[in-house]
Amino acid sequence: MKKFIIQVLATIVGIILLTSIGVFSLIVINIIAFIPSKPVVKDNSILEINLNNPIIESPNDGIDIFFIDNENHISLKEILDLIKYAKNDDKIKGISLKLSNLNAGYSQISEIRQALIDFKQSNKFIYSYSNDCDQKAYYLSSISDSLFLNPNASLELTGLSAEVLFYKNLGQKYGIGFEVIRHGKYKSAVEPYLRENLSKENKIQLNELLQNYWHKISNDIISSRKITTENFNECVDSLYSFIPELALRYKLVDRLINESEYDNIIKKKLGFNDDENINKISPYQYNKTIKNDSKSNNKIAILYATGQIYTGIGDTEIHSKTFIDNINEIKNDDNIKAVVLRINSPGGSANASAEILYELLELKKKKPIIVSFSNIAASGGYYISMAGDKIYAQENTLTGSIGVLGMIPDIKKLANNVGITTDYVATNANSLYYSLMEGTSEGFRDIMGKGVEITYKKFVNVVMKGRNMSFSQVDSLGGGRIWSGKDAVRHGLVDEIGNFNDAINYAAKKANLSKYNLLTYPKPKSEWDLFLSIIKPDNEETSVRIKDRFLKYELGNDNYKLLQKLKNIDSGQEIKCLMPFEIEIR
Repeated sequence: MKKFIIQVLATIVGIILLTSIGVFSLIVINIIAFIPSKPVVKDNSILEINLNNPIIESPNDGIDIFFIDNENHISLKEILDLIKYAKNDDKIKGISLKLSNLNAGYSQISEIRQALIDFKQSNKFIYSYSNDCDQKAYYLSSISDSLFLNPNASLELTGLSAEVLFYKNLGQKYGIGFEVIRHGKYKSAVEPYLRENLSKENKIQLNELLQNYWHKISNDIISSRKITTENFNECVDSLYSFIPELALRYKLVDRLINESEYDNIIKKKLGFNDDENINKISPYQYNKTIKNDSKSNNKIAILYATGQIYTGIGDTEIHSKTFIDNINEIKNDDNIKAVVLRINSPGGSANASAEILYELLELKKKKPIIVSFSNIAASGGYYISMAGDKIYAQENTLTGSIGVLGMIPDIKKLANNVGITTDYVATNANSLYYSLMEGTSEGFRDIMGKGVEITYKKFVNVVMKGRNMSFSQVDSLGGGRIWSGKDAVRHGLVDEIGNFNDAINYAAKKANLSKYNLLTYPKPKSEWDLFLSIIKPDNEETSVRIKDRFLKYELGNDNYKLLQKLKNIDSGQEIKCLMPFEIEIR
């Protein structure tokens, strides 16, 4: 019997070992399968850019172990760099843009347009083809030497609009209330919960913002397409672009052809025969072939501040503890001589913003900090930029929103409507200062109001010091009002209109560097790094990050961001430096 038991146990152990080895082998095989072979750029190649997926700022924004196909995830900086590299690459003869629905901000698109304009100085061609084309895609495609459209496609060119959703009636219908405390008549982030429509002040700022955006976009298109302002406005107002024949007649496009005909045009341009294949390479593949030839130990750090600002830890968006860890790592690296702070944020927690700014100012004591704004750098996002020695923005960057708010939800009426009531006892006047069921006490509303005013004055004082302005000057530009980059320069909130590379070049100049390497923070993570963190979390922080990744995977990116927003609304004690990010400009 003893021998039998030993044999059974040995068999079980053997099965477990074989199963473990098998599972491990499958994991290794799958990981190896995901490691792509290094692409090669052939002679007479074209760089084909489609940008089907969202254009990301930080390289980590696009990498996730749950989305193994990362081929379409490439950052804005990488796109700009590879276009610049292709300009001087003899193997790249031209660029083909195949754009339909472009998921990017107008500031990002402007930067790519500028890179393409620079590429054209090499006398290489840029052609574009679209099977349906939204307005953002057309704005970028319009830079092409020749623009081709499918004969059955439509082209969207309508001007800009901003749509805001309002939840006041929904809250009243279901008994959900919001206690709102704010400073600034333009602090419209809370309007969706208080009103049924846009306030007069909000309409004014949105109208000015859209007019500035459209002035830049329309002038760029008119210049690239070499058409008159009158004809362009007629097309836009009459929606002629939706009819392919009218788009052609008004010179919005050059020809209406099928995609196979477009390929033949490129073959002819390259001197190929009809039966030869075009050597196409994608941005992701091309990026793998680019080498950094700099041997310098000197480095410039690019620190990405992307997304809403929260307290604590987290890999997505801007979490104060995680972000400050990156700041300290940069500060303690003697090889890093300068920092470019790249901001694409609507703001968020006032406390987290203040924590981050303090650490950035400590970093500034050791290294110059140059700030580059992307699509948006508003409220808390603008607040942290005050550590910069110089601030660059694009004309169609959304910035400003110097204001503060507090928003506290309650469901007392909803609970009462379904038969739930509450009662309580307390030792002091404000022991139950806030409850989701009871709402806020009078004392808490009063102290929150004082807190908002104090935080606003701190915000203004920070801007005063950072921008060398008086209190009245900052206050007149504040009150939560948002500005375009163009107006921000005019009012002194930003130093200069410039792109990402302008900021990097100035940082190098500031640090007296002729040769340098770029380091990205947060540091890019590979699929293997993410895989290891999942199978063996090293600490509680990693476990939190893994949970966030699972939620993002299950909910999808947009729903995950909504969840994060809702989670942070219920922080009743927290004051926000947050702009009206619900606005959708299209």
